[in-house]
Amino acid sequence: MNLRWKIAQAAEIRWWQRYLKNKNTANYAVWKSDYWKKLLNDIGLSVLENPTAPAQEILDAGCGPAGIFMVLTPQHHLTALDPLLDEYEKKLAHFKKVFYPAVKFISQSLESFNSGGKNFDYVFCLNAINHVNDLELAVDNLVHLTKPGGVLIVSIDAHRSKFLKYIFSALPGDILHPHQFMLDDYRQMFQSRGCTELNVVLKKEELIFNYYILVLKKSQRTE
Repeated sequence: MNLRWKIAQAAEIRWWQRYLKNKNTANYAVWKSDYWKKLLNDIGLSVLENPTAPAQEILDAGCGPAGIFMVLTPQHHLTALDPLLDEYEKKLAHFKKVFYPAVKFISQSLESFNSGGKNFDYVFCLNAINHVNDLELAVDNLVHLTKPGGVLIVSIDAHRSKFLKYIFSALPGDILHPHQFMLDDYRQMFQSRGCTELNVVLKKEELIFNYYILVLKKSQRTE
């Protein structure tokens, strides 16, 4: 899996370079911000855009070069985490850390990230969980990093067909996504770790994958 993950990470950078090549930096930032604002509204968390809302500890795990950190207002304590942040900053004009002075950026994998005992009121992991190296460890850490009673928001590309799930798992048919699971597989991963579902939103339906947002609440009990 480590080799497959490394190949996927290299492909991820190339994908962003191709995708952003002909996109105006300012126009793309506006478009992406509008996208995140709509997503927050769809899952009932638009309050996090409100500059008068109480300050929260928020983690954007696997943020990429244009994560939800873009629209979370600066009274919150924002941390954005991604192992490719330094590469994005070197290779993409669309991402510079100085654009977001209120955000603490950490170039590190989700699996290896240690917050030093700090937990977060809200943990976002959007367009990232399918890309991690060690999925079980990544899910463990997402739940661990969420405060008891806190909210964890995870987006997933979930297979629609068991048959294609097994085909894609056996063959490198989708190099950007090392992990191939169905919706119920992901739901069980989080439920078994003490999370309850607040909402499951189907954002996009496609031929092979459906794109879901899981909004989860971590149990109040201590770990």
